[in-house]
Amino acid sequence: MLILAHSDAPLDRLPRSVNMTRSLFYLALLAGQGFASPVAKPLSIPGSLIPSIPGVTEPITSNAPPLPILQLPTPPLSSPPFTGSNIKPKKIGYFWTGAGDNQHKDFLAVYSLDDDTFGQFIWLVDVPTSGNSPHHLGSTLDGKTLVGGGLLSLLKTQDTAFYFDTTDPYRPKFLKSNRALLGSITDEIRAKPDGGFYITYMGSAAGTSPGRLIETNNKFDIIHEWPEDVASTLNVLGEQFSPHGLSVDYNKQIALTSDFVVPVTVLKPSLGIQRANTLRLWDLRTHKILSTILIPDGGGIQDVKFIPGNSETAAIATAVHLGQVWIIYPFRFDRNGKQGVAELLYDLGPKARDTTAIYSDLTADGKFAYFTLTTANHVAALDISDLKNVKRLDDPDENQNAIGPHYIKVTPDQKHIVVTDYFVQTGDIGILNTPADYKAQYIDILPNGALKFNRTIDFNGAYGNRGGAKPHSAVVFDLTDPAKPIYY
Repeated sequence: MLILAHSDAPLDRLPRSVNMTRSLFYLALLAGQGFASPVAKPLSIPGSLIPSIPGVTEPITSNAPPLPILQLPTPPLSSPPFTGSNIKPKKIGYFWTGAGDNQHKDFLAVYSLDDDTFGQFIWLVDVPTSGNSPHHLGSTLDGKTLVGGGLLSLLKTQDTAFYFDTTDPYRPKFLKSNRALLGSITDEIRAKPDGGFYITYMGSAAGTSPGRLIETNNKFDIIHEWPEDVASTLNVLGEQFSPHGLSVDYNKQIALTSDFVVPVTVLKPSLGIQRANTLRLWDLRTHKILSTILIPDGGGIQDVKFIPGNSETAAIATAVHLGQVWIIYPFRFDRNGKQGVAELLYDLGPKARDTTAIYSDLTADGKFAYFTLTTANHVAALDISDLKNVKRLDDPDENQNAIGPHYIKVTPDQKHIVVTDYFVQTGDIGILNTPADYKAQYIDILPNGALKFNRTIDFNGAYGNRGGAKPHSAVVFDLTDPAKPIYY
């Protein structure tokens, strides 16, 4: 430490190990000093950098060529008119959707999920920008606000999180947008009891590693970009930190984030996608990283979720390269005394390996778990009521008539799952382009936990005047019992 603090020796005369250690020390010191207090109000550009000028900017937007990494910050094309519906179903689906041409505004689409009016369009809300590649969507616990993330908003120098006022659930309104200072590539969203959110930002402000765990207050202003302490900053500088999955247990005051890919490596020029094999265990009281948990050769740990009601607060995590489901025990210690243990729970078989993405959800009783295998065009179902005797409930060889299933959510009544058949398409600027049929699947959960495919909402034909539509994620409101509405 004396060398680090006081040596006046030229850097090239110091041992390489000391030189590197000193660099890391000062990086961590700066990080700790710079972010020990709440983050200053971040930049926000609600629209595009190039303002919209009718008759002038439309040709620029329509003919902007694809560029490596950063794209021209063109304004969106004017939104086509639409006719809403006055129906007021008890079950409402909100779908965070990208315009198919990447030129019109991205939008939130609202549909009925009631049996008698299933799939009927209710309303649409634009955001001020285009080309965001809408990603995950989440709701506050009181159902008054939704937030949707933009996976590729960074490429046009746009805000990356978009908030919607759902006080009137049938006529949502665009509320605001913002961006972080240190992170980008918005992914998983978890509501806080105070009305704010935790959101994983998979990349740095440049789309590299490390990403950040973003925290907002109940006005949806960004107040922290975790980690902010020296030790945790050294942790994320020392090993790839690309947080995609996020699960929070407020009773035990812990959180898990799962590291997926370095975002910029999916864009051209690329030497190949850089995937991670790790999760981070967090102390929610201090927001410090307790440990890094390894899944050997995982090849992208896309998702993690705590199992409801588990006596050990265990979580499931998906390893994309392996096509496996692992179980994480956050309060167990390994042989070296490190907190957090990972064990293989179930191998989904050869068709599940290297399927680009494996996302998951569980029933509220913790008995059944469901997984989308994106490029295998399949949804898998497991009975995990006995973790020592996991049972597969789907036929891995079944043709489920879905192309590119990704986002999955069990409905609040626990009777269905909603699956959106679209993951990521970077087009000419990237190397990640997964096939999709751009449908929302509404799948019945049978009494034994197995699945029955029977209804879809087709986003293909309805949005031809926007170049099509790409629905990535969904939130479901269940207003069946007015005294106990459920928002998920």
